Amino acid sequence: MNNSVVIIGGGPAGLMAAEQILQAGFKVDLYDAMPTVGRKFLLAGIGGLNITHSEPLATFVTRYGASEAQLTPLLQQFDNQALRAWCQDLGIETFVGSSGRVFPKEMKAAPLLRTWLARLKRQGLQLHTRHRWLGWNEAQEIILQNTETTFTRPYQALVLALGGASWKKLGSDGAWYPLLAAKNVALHPFQPANCGFLVNWSEYLKEHCAGQPLKSITLSFTDLEQQTETRKGELMLTSRGVEGSLIYAFSARLRDYLLHHGSATFYLDLCPDYTQEALIRLLQAKPQAKSWGAYLKAKLKLDKAKSTLFFEYLTQPTDITSMCQLLKHLPITVTATTPLDEAISTAGGVSWEALDSDLQLKALPKVFCVGEMLDWEAPTGGYLLNACFASGKQGGLGVVRQLTAAD
Repeated sequence: MNNSVVIIGGGPAGLMAAEQILQAGFKVDLYDAMPTVGRKFLLAGIGGLNITHSEPLATFVTRYGASEAQLTPLLQQFDNQALRAWCQDLGIETFVGSSGRVFPKEMKAAPLLRTWLARLKRQGLQLHTRHRWLGWNEAQEIILQNTETTFTRPYQALVLALGGASWKKLGSDGAWYPLLAAKNVALHPFQPANCGFLVNWSEYLKEHCAGQPLKSITLSFTDLEQQTETRKGELMLTSRGVEGSLIYAFSARLRDYLLHHGSATFYLDLCPDYTQEALIRLLQAKPQAKSWGAYLKAKLKLDKAKSTLFFEYLTQPTDITSMCQLLKHLPITVTATTPLDEAISTAGGVSWEALDSDLQLKALPKVFCVGEMLDWEAPTGGYLLNACFASGKQGGLGVVRQLTAAD
């Protein structure tokens, strides 16, 4: 065991680190607390595994916001095209969807994970499930606990790939945070990312529209920097508020605004294909005998969710100008994020300042951190997975460089 590298965590980042180290000829023992590895990865693939995005790298890296500078070198080394080529080498064909997102041809995570694990095992990976990492002893050996006993072991190098702090039932519980804090590693508090938000809906809307999508709308929001973005997409009304891909694209900015002001308001355009002038003409033509609900449904194709939301906020039902303004600029005020554990991903974790360029902890030589443990975030759309793979590769190569130099 003195001659092996230890990896804690069997998600994409941990497995990618293992691949680099194994290919360089070093032994790898990978430990995971769950009965099987890659559980969050498999969950991400249930509705179709969005593994990356096809947009040019110059645009791609901007999706990482405050961590763009730190992640760009990693993504230049393993970008969206490199990830697709890696999938192809595994025998997994990919395709670009209409939105630019990239999916495996089979649309599932399980075939990719199964094939990848088989290859890693052929390369010598030793996989140990149901083993939880508990930190270090005084001799700087790691402490591990399985279903039968607690034991310690040394390592040549240690790669931590323990994920963030959302979806605890899948293994990402953030329990590593106090262990690193006790070693004086610079950390940032966890925050939900790609999360839903709470809205004070009426009981009527909760009863009739929870679980209904709002399709073909645009969302506009002005953030703390007074930067306004408008984006078209789809979101979901829930009994508590809103969630979905369009919300996730704004979630970091909405969350940060909430932290500063206690609430945040964004605006929906329910009829993005109509100008306000066209809407005024259309509404002025309503027959007196026809109800507004029936007329808007017939002329604007407002479905139940859009119609209910519109009438939820309508205060001047006889003022056509006000009605048109509301259709084009409907305000939604959010009061809080949904709980951390329900978020798709998390911000916070290991500070970039705590790491060298190989993702080795400055406070703990021979210890590397990869994946969602690091303090970065990105919207859904393939960006999360691509950065996890890229950081795993960087950390794995960092281990190889260190061990090769030592030899």
